[in-house]
Amino acid sequence: MSMGGQLMSMRGHTVSLAEPRSADPLRCEEYAYGLGRPTGVLVLKYRSAGVLEFGESREDFLHQLYWSPDGVLSTRYGTQGQFVGPLEAFWAHRAVTHEVRAADRQTVYRMCLREVPQGLDGLRAGPVSLGPEIGGLIEAICRPGYDEDAALEARARIMAGLTAAAAEPAGGHGAGGGFAQTVVRELSHNPGESVRLDEWAARLHVSVKTLQRDFEREFGMSYSQVRTKLRLRTSRVLLESRPVTEVARRVGYSSPSAFITAFVKEYGYTPGRYGSARPESAAS
Repeated sequence: MSMGGQLMSMRGHTVSLAEPRSADPLRCEEYAYGLGRPTGVLVLKYRSAGVLEFGESREDFLHQLYWSPDGVLSTRYGTQGQFVGPLEAFWAHRAVTHEVRAADRQTVYRMCLREVPQGLDGLRAGPVSLGPEIGGLIEAICRPGYDEDAALEARARIMAGLTAAAAEPAGGHGAGGGFAQTVVRELSHNPGESVRLDEWAARLHVSVKTLQRDFEREFGMSYSQVRTKLRLRTSRVLLESRPVTEVARRVGYSSPSAFITAFVKEYGYTPGRYGSARPESAAS
């Protein structure tokens, strides 16, 4: 997703880590197409070495779209804080102050745009739904040597596939996916949610078996397994600045010991160790 010069500079944005041991992302790649035109696009692809923070800032010239395919983003606009999972992105209109954080060993794409997608007209900042092919298109144009004409066509399809996120699941499929994806989007916003699978099925007006099958088809695992992974991914964003007991509560565990047990099972080390000195080999 390569753009140089001052036209689409990163003015106003700082990329920093919460602790002084590493001040930069592990790497940052730059992809740009159609520079100088309103229909152009710059995409910065980050791989975080520690907690990656786009500190409270604003971009007065460009709209921003943040997406992570392998983790959860912690976002803030004004007094509103929210988590955004892989099935959504976070949008910030130009000149709007916002904040975005990602955990270590996480990939973050930041698209810089001069036009507002039609489906986001009037939205100052907040989570947005990605159409079913959008993530793949973003990843595709962030590959060296990608053809510019093909990239600009992909950019147009990306713009057309962005819509404001629905606030609450209703009957039928959610934007850009099936029943399971609708549930996962809601869980990403509130990973501490304790709603059971049968309760989600009732909200969506489908049978429990239908929803179970949808989870297996979409994610290759059960509802409880997907919820656990979302909770633990979210905890990694929080552990840098909050104690284990608070993080356990916020991501839905009944006790710190239950959270620690789940965290160790998933990552092979304790959340306390993660928060103080993350191992270099930690997986995303």
